[in-house]
Amino acid sequence: MRKLLLTCPARLPLQFRVLYRQFLLRVVDLEALSIEADIPRFLGQFAGILIFISLVQAIGALWTPPPPGFAWHMEQSAVSHMMLVVGLIVVLTWDSTFPDRRDAMVLGPLPIKPRTILLARIGASSALLALTIVCLNFASSVAWSLVFAAARGTGVFLRFLASYWLTMIAASAFLYGTVLTVQGLTAFLLPRRLFLRLSAILQLAAFGLFLSVYFLAPFIESKSDLIAIQNQPILAASPVPWFFALFNECNGSLPANATWLAHRAWIGLVCAAIGAAGSLLICYLRTMRKTVEEPDLIPAGRGLRWTLQLGGSLHSAVLLFIVRALNRSRQHRVILAFFYAIVCACALGLLHHAPKFGSTMPVSPDFVVLTIWMMVFAVLGFRAIFPLPISLTANWVLRITQLRSPQAYIGAVRRSLILLAVVPVLMAATLFSLSYRPFSQTGAHLAVLTLLGFILTEISLIGFYKIPFTCSYLPGKSNIQFVFWGCFVGIMLVMLFILNIEIPALQSTLESGLLLLLFTAAAAALYTLNCRRAHSAILYFEEPPPEVLTTLGLLSALPPTSIAKKP
Repeated sequence: MRKLLLTCPARLPLQFRVLYRQFLLRVVDLEALSIEADIPRFLGQFAGILIFISLVQAIGALWTPPPPGFAWHMEQSAVSHMMLVVGLIVVLTWDSTFPDRRDAMVLGPLPIKPRTILLARIGASSALLALTIVCLNFASSVAWSLVFAAARGTGVFLRFLASYWLTMIAASAFLYGTVLTVQGLTAFLLPRRLFLRLSAILQLAAFGLFLSVYFLAPFIESKSDLIAIQNQPILAASPVPWFFALFNECNGSLPANATWLAHRAWIGLVCAAIGAAGSLLICYLRTMRKTVEEPDLIPAGRGLRWTLQLGGSLHSAVLLFIVRALNRSRQHRVILAFFYAIVCACALGLLHHAPKFGSTMPVSPDFVVLTIWMMVFAVLGFRAIFPLPISLTANWVLRITQLRSPQAYIGAVRRSLILLAVVPVLMAATLFSLSYRPFSQTGAHLAVLTLLGFILTEISLIGFYKIPFTCSYLPGKSNIQFVFWGCFVGIMLVMLFILNIEIPALQSTLESGLLLLLFTAAAAALYTLNCRRAHSAILYFEEPPPEVLTTLGLLSALPPTSIAKKP
């Protein structure tokens, strides 16, 4: 799969082939994620995970087929899942299709036509998108087509399969074109510096929009819901029902009164394609000069400034440095946004299952599970980006100005992590807990959640003797398959803890007290351990490469008698 992505037909121009390969390796900042900085290997592992997910979905669909009345729900779920995954991939490759300063400075003086650069960029982004679509649907498309055809009673398997692939490709192209249109228009209408600042906001807003559409999109249970007049404004506002109607129109099962939804999908796809094509042409022909002529950083405005005080000047400085580093670095924002996308998904799940305004309900397992996941992924998100450097300038400036002990810097990092990751989740969980009764159980769970946040913070600081974003980073340490299976096992263990220990403990005051005592002891032990190790710790700003001893293998080539013989 990875060789197929990196290989271009020989009949294509040489310039296009070279640029396509380079842009494909730069479509995402993968050097910090790939094993030993081997980006093709990373792409292969990424494809393997998607293939595994597709196989699991196919086996589940064939092993336990849904009842006939549940087929429409599964069709909408398939479209919704595909649009969510493609939307997240598109946001991850936010700036990959448009030229940056390096492209303008390096490729500008060369005899390369702008359209060649444009086509190579589009080909690289489309290749990653195609990899996602094919690997995520190659097995599940066959299984769901068999199930859908059997549920309809028509037996037209090939028509359902063709409709499935056409719908998934159309939905992916719609999202891709819409994002390119928004980026191109903002890049053309705004100055370069303002566009870069607004681009970060749009990128995070796109994450939230895709998640909101995924969790809040209406589901159609029957044909009567599809053609009901009162449901038409809701269905017209979400693209998921559009492409669900397109899928049913292609397979011949859409009612005549609902064809307007399928037409809306075609209109949206055409508008997205025209907008994306126009935005890319304008960007490469008119706004590419802005990349070189205008600076990337906008000067700070004058006015009243206020800095948050966090227990001292050092703690406030570390917190302010972390916040400003996240504001400047797209790479760190993207990684953090992926973790917080899961946090927001959990929050939307709580909002979706919350009782109506003014009413209450007993403490449910959904509330306990989702709030714990919010805490876990919020802390893991910041811990994942802290080792990645922001710039070499921050490295040497903080190194030569180290005026305090390492213990003080580690304490500042601890407070910053608690303030940025733990406190927001606690505030959100407290607001959600107001709809649940009794207060004794919600209070006990919030106390457990608070202690869990402190425990995760202390675990994150074990061996972390550096200031966030300032230590040089050796790429290639991450293993996406190891992370995937590690998260899978961790999720299972946490779920077992929640279902078997915490939820039963909330029913008893004595058991709740014992659980809180156990968490308090664990948090105190980890805090003491980190404080003791911080006394003798040394802050480091350069990550040394591993020492690898290379042998010539001469001993294995000699006979055993000569090795044992003394000189």
